[in-house]
Amino acid sequence: MSVERHFRELGLNPAEDEFTVVGVGDMGGDVFGNGLLRSANARLVAAFNHQHIFIDPNPDPAQSYAERQRLFELPRSAWSDYDTKLISKGGGVFSRSSKSITLTPEMKTLLQLKADRVPPNTLISAILKAKVDLLWFGGIGTYIKATHESHNDVGDKANDALRVNGSDVRSRVIGEGGNLGMTQLGRIEYALAGGRLNTDFIDNSGGVDCSDHEVNIKILLNNAVASGDLTQKQRNLLLEDMTAEVAALVLRNNYRQTQALSVAKAEAAESTEEYRRLMISLEAQEKLNRPLEYLPDDETLSERKLDKKGLTRPELAILMAYVKADLKQTFIESDLPDEPMLAAELFKGFPTVLTKKFSKELGNHQLRREIIATQVANDMVNHMGITFVDRLVQSTGATSAAVAIAWIVARDIFQLDLWWRKIEALDFKVPADVQMSLMNDFKRLIRRSVRWLIRNRRGELDVQGCLDRFAGSILEVSADLPDYLEGDARKDWQKQNDVLVKLGLPEDLAAVAAGTTHLYSALGIIEAHQTTGMPLKNVANLYYSLADRLELDWFADAITKLAPSSHWQALARESFKEDLDWQQSALTTAVLNRAGQVENIDACVARWLADFQPMIERWRVMLTELKGVREPEYPMFSVALRELTDLAQSALRASSEQGSCAPSAEDVPLVGTVAGGN
Repeated sequence: MSVERHFRELGLNPAEDEFTVVGVGDMGGDVFGNGLLRSANARLVAAFNHQHIFIDPNPDPAQSYAERQRLFELPRSAWSDYDTKLISKGGGVFSRSSKSITLTPEMKTLLQLKADRVPPNTLISAILKAKVDLLWFGGIGTYIKATHESHNDVGDKANDALRVNGSDVRSRVIGEGGNLGMTQLGRIEYALAGGRLNTDFIDNSGGVDCSDHEVNIKILLNNAVASGDLTQKQRNLLLEDMTAEVAALVLRNNYRQTQALSVAKAEAAESTEEYRRLMISLEAQEKLNRPLEYLPDDETLSERKLDKKGLTRPELAILMAYVKADLKQTFIESDLPDEPMLAAELFKGFPTVLTKKFSKELGNHQLRREIIATQVANDMVNHMGITFVDRLVQSTGATSAAVAIAWIVARDIFQLDLWWRKIEALDFKVPADVQMSLMNDFKRLIRRSVRWLIRNRRGELDVQGCLDRFAGSILEVSADLPDYLEGDARKDWQKQNDVLVKLGLPEDLAAVAAGTTHLYSALGIIEAHQTTGMPLKNVANLYYSLADRLELDWFADAITKLAPSSHWQALARESFKEDLDWQQSALTTAVLNRAGQVENIDACVARWLADFQPMIERWRVMLTELKGVREPEYPMFSVALRELTDLAQSALRASSEQGSCAPSAEDVPLVGTVAGGN
């Protein structure tokens, strides 16, 4: 799964495209053997274990795959069992106990060696540095270190003579099926040089994950046996029958985890300050020791920021593990696992047969709270990123558990799981960067919605209540989004939709993905619809019509394009967005107050624009000035927002005092009001 993701992002499909491999291990090993049978297009050109060196300079993919399959199915095998008649010209199987090995022209070309004879360790070092698509670790030993590390630092004396530095490794991808094939500093050095890898605990997480599922399932079934609901034989047969589904659950976790790392890596350079603050926060709580985990200090981060480089994948993997573990423990210590609506999270970690036959027993599982906490932490970080919770905790003051509840609400009302799976289904059908761009669009939608829910529902974050209030209307809007938009918003949606359809997205996914920027506003629009009783579509049309006439979408886009260089600027940008949400909502409420009957909305909009012409003209002059500046400064947006606030407040006061068209302002709460937004 890990290697396939790397290849996909490089534009290589292992199910269709041939790729070259060197490896550590042999076909008798479960990790090496299984890995080298995942694709019939793998061209294994070299490998070594503790006894032999295997070299096949120009293998025939079909023949070599069949031979690897034969060796794997033997009770025991080594490279000496490989049929040498199937090895291409210039290759062979060589003993590591030989004093030296004669190099053929083909071996020299493959490994870029000039000598006629070399010691086995030199040959192995050359294999580790070979220019191939994949270096696959499936054996024991630490073979790659960082340049500034000594062999003594590594602590694997047996391989000192053949070990290489991370910067010298030329494979495009490394897959770590075995443990400790590289030092962490070696991984970082390789990654900084442009190589693609994760860490061993990410790539070979399947074993531990499978054990976790097994323990949780056996606790459940053992209780069923003890209560007489199952016999021991039935239990054992059921365990065997669930093998394939448990494997699918484990692989899904690995798929999502490596996906999260890819999305994080794509944003790592621009998110350096967020990661810095996350690490500082964890250190302040004595939950992280940066030097111990080889994470960069502040000076190194600053240097990488100047070089437009962020954290590497190995470093992101460490932070992801820390954040997930910390969130799990935090959730266990909170009331989050006791939320009735989170029973569904418990079921996600078990095969379908158990959720159907033992649903009541699952609800009483001894590790129910721990499993729910783990599921929520994993799901949230895999979808929303490593810094998501810390960022919202710092900017809103909410607890981690409150952020998680708001995330579950936002995830479910916007059907994130549905759209995310549809994006994942596009693997090898659209470029990987398109998929990650779509995921980032949905992440922004959910992140803004979580912030809105915390700001507006801080004291009443009830999952079922929020779902009842918003889910149906969000579904209605999502199903026919362009009909709810007006002006530039509709044109923008149409343009994005056409691009996505042309790229090969299904029409339903393209329609929603093209409108994620606008869907966020639906939360406030729904509140106005429910409060005033006016049709949802009319409220939405009015909202976007005002945005179009006042160029609020352009202004919002300008705020989004601000590139914060510090944490405080990042907070300021978030504050600008929240203020603009309040102002646009307040303006909508003011016009709704004048609208009265639905058919009079257009007339009230026209009259409102005429009544406030001087203030609107001042706003437009300010926009003109902003448009004339190539890189607007933060104070310019602050001043502009102050003007817009004056317009919104004046409009609200006037609509309340005149009251000629509709209920008073006191009867109509602001659409999406943000606490402190004004």
